[in-house]
Amino acid sequence: MIKKGFYLLFAGLLVSPAWPQQRRKIIIDQDCGGPGGSNLQAVMVIVQSPEAEPLGITVVSGDQWRDEEAAHMLRLLEIVGRKDIPVLLGAAFPLVHTRSEALAMEKSFGKINYMGAWDSRFWHEPFVVPPLAEGKPSTAIAQEDAAHFMVRMVRRYPHQVSIFEGGPMTNLALAIRLDPQFAELVQELVFMGGSLNPQSHDPEWANDPRHEFNFWFDPEAAHIVLTTKWAKITCTPVDISIKTHFTPALVDEIARSATPLALYLRQFYFHDVDYMWDELAAAAWLDPGIITREKQLYMDVNINHDADYGDTLTWTEGDKPEFVGSPVHVQMDLDAQRFYRLIRDLMSRTQ
Repeated sequence: MIKKGFYLLFAGLLVSPAWPQQRRKIIIDQDCGGPGGSNLQAVMVIVQSPEAEPLGITVVSGDQWRDEEAAHMLRLLEIVGRKDIPVLLGAAFPLVHTRSEALAMEKSFGKINYMGAWDSRFWHEPFVVPPLAEGKPSTAIAQEDAAHFMVRMVRRYPHQVSIFEGGPMTNLALAIRLDPQFAELVQELVFMGGSLNPQSHDPEWANDPRHEFNFWFDPEAAHIVLTTKWAKITCTPVDISIKTHFTPALVDEIARSATPLALYLRQFYFHDVDYMWDELAAAAWLDPGIITREKQLYMDVNINHDADYGDTLTWTEGDKPEFVGSPVHVQMDLDAQRFYRLIRDLMSRTQ
């Protein structure tokens, strides 16, 4: 009996697929502007991956107001059949920065090319949820707030949870203030944010190469996060993000799969801004081999309320100030074809 059992086990090993690896736990913190666009597409990169275990999606105001973003997120999860992932409300407003201050600074220091939820081109009151082009969600928002959820998950799974930060860092800053051990219990922080010296004729960076929206919207929150000690912290800045494009050809490739997600992406695709800001950060977390060059820098944000408020600050090891956070792995170049291939495969995948 022992010999027979051994041979059965051995035969089973020969014909069975490889042992499944444990999925990587992650909290997705995002300003889920929609429908379509980089924010929601980045969430889907993670949700669609068989390697990832999304514990929850925490929503923060940024590109749109928080409540509108949460509605877009809930509806997309319904469309792709992932209502099991909780969506939690985070901060509706930055810690200090206000729209009135931004408008006043614009008069003094020149045009701010993009203000997200504050932008006069898209403005509506903070807690209004306009009719959604993709339809109203039927799923309820989770009752716990974002910061407490983050702390609870990291405490439940110490050193096992990555955090993906695709928006302003308000929720993260609040979690840090709630629990002094929060950051040291996180396995890795991955974020899209900051700008060094992007090669672009776009006036947003041609006039101020250190400007980046996520940092600018809540500079004080970014300052808190970047001056905190993390086990590992990785940055996808503007410099590398603008080397990527969600082209009509890529959309068409994905749409051939005719999955609910692929059809959603085609329906709500827009050409105006096709940089894959947040998708790149998410994809590189899944497959670090996408990144071909990086720098290690110390980072912070200017929190002086002057013309450079919210701009990215960086230092090398030899010239950093006394009080800085952990060194940041700043991604600078990529294997574009490897990146696009992963995006195509994940966005075409049936759940």
